[in-house]
Amino acid sequence: MATSSNRDHFFQTSTALDEQHRKDAKAQNSNGNPIKLPSKILAARADPWNPGSIYIAQSSGTVRRIVLETGETAALFKGPTAPVTSVCLSPNGKLLFAGCWDKTIWSWDVSSGQPHRQYEGHTDFVRSVTSVRFRGEDWLISGGADAQVLVFNINSGQRTETLKGHARGIQDLVVDPESESSQAIIFTAGSDREIRSFNLLGGDLSEPLLPHDTSVYKLFFDNDADLWTASADKTAKCLMREDGWKANLTLVHPDFVRDIVIYEPGGWVVTACRDEEVRVWNRSTGELHHTFSGHFEEVTGLVLVGSTVVSVGIDATIRQWSLRPDELQNAVELAQKGTPTEEDKPNTESMLTEEEERELAELMDE
Repeated sequence: MATSSNRDHFFQTSTALDEQHRKDAKAQNSNGNPIKLPSKILAARADPWNPGSIYIAQSSGTVRRIVLETGETAALFKGPTAPVTSVCLSPNGKLLFAGCWDKTIWSWDVSSGQPHRQYEGHTDFVRSVTSVRFRGEDWLISGGADAQVLVFNINSGQRTETLKGHARGIQDLVVDPESESSQAIIFTAGSDREIRSFNLLGGDLSEPLLPHDTSVYKLFFDNDADLWTASADKTAKCLMREDGWKANLTLVHPDFVRDIVIYEPGGWVVTACRDEEVRVWNRSTGELHHTFSGHFEEVTGLVLVGSTVVSVGIDATIRQWSLRPDELQNAVELAQKGTPTEEDKPNTESMLTEEEERELAELMDE
């Protein structure tokens, strides 16, 4: 018997149909000069060795280096057969790493594109990866849905540390920029709403920070080494180092905040939201300055490339938004002249709870 994966061949609720029609209509927009790719984009990372390029992690199991000006794929890295959730480069830029749903971290030689080594040890999805040079060695750090942080020596491939403390999965991890000269400190964000810090060479350093009510998705250190956070509690916050990591600014959103970056020259905070929007906030006052609309699915990541913030999403597009003063002001003025149509507005009304809608969507996918 023939089978079909076409969604139109299956039962769908009227709410789901209306939402799909809205997305189909919105998908035609050209805001942010979209670069369209064949599968969902789950993460992005800037390429410091090739200005104007970024690496993206895709649900198809591939990693691409994209040239933003042309939209072309300059390099394609293959191997995984499961979604790739995160990417990073080695400290010398010669190796590319990707966390994967298959519980491993894949690596490739950047120049040749050939697979290098797989780093193993997680018992569930790998959600975040980063690297650091410390004491003359290059280290790979990964966080998984198994609530563990693993540390590997990149050259030998050996796992040197297994750091535990979180009760639920790790969502993100970053290296404290003020700790690298003396001791490498890793800050981690978890689904248990905790933010923890670990010494690269082992040990939980302090009691967890609890600035949010639920999952913390992203962490970002600004130039002052203060910590910015993005959470499923629909807020983004700035935690002040000199004030014992207390929040001195809270940015309230209508939906989950998936990523956050700070554009220092303009004094802007830029956030990515599950409601498909990219928002620009005044860092000093916390006021919303502008909303970039274009994505028609959840925005999953942000990358700063010069004076441009690049956003990626489940809609399989890469979009670019200028933060140059004149171009940003022009975008604000254009937005003030026109009002969004009903097709542009997400349909948030539903008789189902959020959990029920998620379960229904999973059943429909199956």
